[in-house]
Amino acid sequence: MAKEGVKARELKRAKLVARYAEKRAALKAEGDFVGLDKLPKASSAVKLHNRCKLTGRPRGYMRQFGISRVTFREMALAGKIPGIKKASW
Repeated sequence: MAKEGVKARELKRAKLVARYAEKRAALKAEGDFVGLDKLPKASSAVKLHNRCKLTGRPRGYMRQFGISRVTFREMALAGKIPGIKKASW
């Protein structure tokens, strides 16, 4: 389970990226790299990390489901994900 401070930092970063998305796209279209350099560094979408929506785990993230591989296995074993059968894992 991720710490609350880490989750809050990721949320703050996501809000910052959303706030500067239009301005960043306009500056890129113009080719104004000096203007891009003046924007906050954390406002780049590259700085965002994918985290499991349930546990906050940063590693083994499955983008299609939005959860980590560990959570996926637990939910599949419990039958909470339709269409998934346990083969040999």
